[in-house]
Amino acid sequence: MITVKVTGMTCGHCEGAVQKAVAAVPGVTRVVEVSREKQRVVVEGNAELGAVLAAIKEEGYEAEAAA
Repeated sequence: MITVKVTGMTCGHCEGAVQKAVAAVPGVTRVVEVSREKQRVVVEGNAELGAVLAAIKEEGYEAEAAA
């Protein structure tokens, strides 16, 4: 699983945009969680972390690997 800290999501539309973006990343088999309250995204699969981060950033949000 890949867990990413995401900042800037403020509404359900934001969550939907991020979910759609990360679901389209090659290697993502399932989007487990997109939460603006927890400021995180969790995905399953063998996607590269950099590709997941790039997809989120392309939507206009800040993203970094979760600690």
